[in-house]
Amino acid sequence: MNITRENIDELNAVVKVDIAKEDYSDKVEKILIDYRKTANIPGFRKGHVPMGMVKKQYGKAVLIDEVNKLLQDALGKYLVEEKLDVLGNPLPKPQDNLDWDSDAFSFEFELGLAPAFEVNLKSKKPITYYKIVADKKMIDGQVENIQKQYGKLINKDVVAEGDEITGVFKNEDGSIENSTTLTLDKFKGKATAKKFIGAKVGDVVTLKTKGLFNDDHDLMNFLKVPHDEAHGLNIEVTFTITEINTRELADLDQDLFDKLFGKDVVKSVTELKAKIKEDAEKQFVQQSDQKLLNDVTEHLIENTKFDLPSEFLQKWIQTAGEEQLDDKEAKDEYDKSEKSMRYQLIEGKLIEEHDLQVKFEDLKAFSKEMIKGQMAQFGQMNPSDKELDDIAARVMSNQDEVKRLSEQLMSQKLLQLYKEKANLKTKELAYDKFVKEVYGS
Repeated sequence: MNITRENIDELNAVVKVDIAKEDYSDKVEKILIDYRKTANIPGFRKGHVPMGMVKKQYGKAVLIDEVNKLLQDALGKYLVEEKLDVLGNPLPKPQDNLDWDSDAFSFEFELGLAPAFEVNLKSKKPITYYKIVADKKMIDGQVENIQKQYGKLINKDVVAEGDEITGVFKNEDGSIENSTTLTLDKFKGKATAKKFIGAKVGDVVTLKTKGLFNDDHDLMNFLKVPHDEAHGLNIEVTFTITEINTRELADLDQDLFDKLFGKDVVKSVTELKAKIKEDAEKQFVQQSDQKLLNDVTEHLIENTKFDLPSEFLQKWIQTAGEEQLDDKEAKDEYDKSEKSMRYQLIEGKLIEEHDLQVKFEDLKAFSKEMIKGQMAQFGQMNPSDKELDDIAARVMSNQDEVKRLSEQLMSQKLLQLYKEKANLKTKELAYDKFVKEVYGS
């Protein structure tokens, strides 16, 4: 067997594989001898079928199968030995005149080669890393929410601002009839809220659904209408008041602190606010990190310049899926996936250059931390090491879970690399200002 390569350019090559009779003849002969032992052909006892008949009936199929196996094995070894970094899979060049009655065969494969490039994490313009903080307004709001949640409901006769109103939404044709409880701050605009001020149990308030709530999705919850109907719904509904309550705020005392955090963990309002701030800012780190990951990824894609073997990749995409695509479909698919292909190459280079590895011990520790966090959400604050080890063992016996966790852990390693090596500037913002600056709302 002889394998040669012709480099068309830096991104494309053709590999030629020449297979001679001696490369496959022994294997084919052995398989045909085994076939002869088991062949069941009328007129002949098993094991006594003439070899010529066996070759005539099975010879070509066995030859084709063995040559293809030999070809794939040789090509795979060649790519590894030559350390060729290929994109997609080798594409066989069409051979309409292939003669399987010949003793020697030649096959050609097109290769798409990965480009050579450098990755520079030190951008000229610094990338913003947001440090999201819980400001006084947020902390005070959280304290009030806690007091409301643990406070007492007091029944009232007349609606005032801040009350909870229970009632039934209805419309004329009867397609809406839902009992719900809401507060006046859910309504969009002061005019709607004013209709309720001074109202009593049994009173009926007529409302238009268009622009009724601050968020159209609230129509789904309060009126029980499907998602598709909620957007742009413009009908008249009535709200019949059945109950009015106000909440007496809970006292900020030791009993409340112990209910929230356990005995004597928090002992004052100052400590309560500090705990709320600490817990909130821990949650914000995840959003800050995800934003940084997105921004660095975008920066690397836009600023790491290299060409791809686009024509080869489009041909590969045509045959890579379950259904063959035509030229236009393959180009459209390539255009949609080009950015992700580029980032996969960039990410692979960063992983190699900085020796970022997901080791079994790291993956197991990462898995246990995730499990511990999930258990804490259900009130299991101190699971034993044995519990964590047993659950982690079950999780890591699932290949899909291992793949998912490995990807998450590698993202964390890349994020840490970006924090250490990229040109970053830290910007401190309250959460509402962060949302406005980043998402524009």
